[in-house]
Amino acid sequence: MSMTRRKKPELLIPAGSLEVLKTAVIFGADAVYIGGEAFGLRAKAKNFSPAEMAEGIAFAHAAGVKVYVTANILAHNEDLGEAAAYFEELRDMKPEPCDALIISDPGLFAIAREVWPQAEIHISTQANNTNYGTYLFWWKQGAKRVVSARELSLAEIRFIREHIPGEMEIESFVQGSMCISYSGRCLLSNYFTGRDANHGECTHPCRWKYAVVEETRPGEYMPVYENKRGTYIFNSKDLCMIEHIPELVEAGIDSLKVEGRMKNALYVATMARTYRRAIDDFFASEEMYRSNGEWYRAEIAKCTYRQYTTGFYFGKADENTQIYDNSTYVNEYIYLGIVEELSAETGMVRIEQRNKFSVGDEIEIMKPDGRNAAVKVEAMSDENGAPMESCPHARQTVWVKLSQPAVQYEVLRMQKAG
Repeated sequence: MSMTRRKKPELLIPAGSLEVLKTAVIFGADAVYIGGEAFGLRAKAKNFSPAEMAEGIAFAHAAGVKVYVTANILAHNEDLGEAAAYFEELRDMKPEPCDALIISDPGLFAIAREVWPQAEIHISTQANNTNYGTYLFWWKQGAKRVVSARELSLAEIRFIREHIPGEMEIESFVQGSMCISYSGRCLLSNYFTGRDANHGECTHPCRWKYAVVEETRPGEYMPVYENKRGTYIFNSKDLCMIEHIPELVEAGIDSLKVEGRMKNALYVATMARTYRRAIDDFFASEEMYRSNGEWYRAEIAKCTYRQYTTGFYFGKADENTQIYDNSTYVNEYIYLGIVEELSAETGMVRIEQRNKFSVGDEIEIMKPDGRNAAVKVEAMSDENGAPMESCPHARQTVWVKLSQPAVQYEVLRMQKAG
């Protein structure tokens, strides 16, 4: 591939909280996308209060990282009344506003354009962006970027790139959960639980087990496929394109997007760091990128995942993109916490623990530069300095003495036993 043809793509990382945003920035994101307390499609994520959003934007901007705010619900009538006030709040945020809004609904788009004419607007994948005509439509309305539908192949994206203005941007997902419904527009959650996926309240019923019942044989459950107890027929594998950076770049994609605003800091640190290195390696030399493939794959596999697929990028999805026999994740590493503070006096680090670990455990420090430092937990105390042997209570604040030092924002993880 001729590198003169394409620019280095942006690495866009999700963040569901201020802590995770800072992790994404430190571990290599070019841009971060977040949700406020309204109008985003991840109602169950912690999301950002106005004060947290202002702090997060300032932190990111200080590092040269952009922040995009999601307002991508499919709005109902009652949503529109509050939209203007919300966009005004984002417009007037101090010390500075976000870099772009992510919108799918034309009504919200029109309100945003009226309230904040200078805002850069990106069109969400929820808008079903499957052809160059749709891209041109949104360009004429004033959108800067369109997120491609996940149903598109790389050949289709390349064709779109050739038929839209050069300054218009294409954003595409490269990693994360895949929805069974067209561009994520699913009704299962609303039907089964009354919680609307298109309002950010998805309960993920596509991961549940299903069987078929014939109308005249009530109570007789017949398997759809695979086993006698039912099948996870709607349960798609997770997308992973870490081995296909050259093809993504050649297709003309401007922003490589990782899915996961519900994910923790370990996931975000892993994805940001691994894709950062893969992109940089490729633009340094394709030979370097190819030679480091084993490291990329090994690091990605340390995150919780469902099995991986390349989705629709190389053609239509088939039976190999679904998981029929279980709904469980592959989970080899445990997230312990982020280093929040280092005591110069004691050499101990403070974390808010996310899983139990004990004095004497062998754990790992994830460093933003790609290194993983194996260390031993030598001592532990509570926030008042009282010695502890372990930290069994969720989200406990603890001070930890490690066999070698860690610094702020580095991530601690531990391999699962067995």
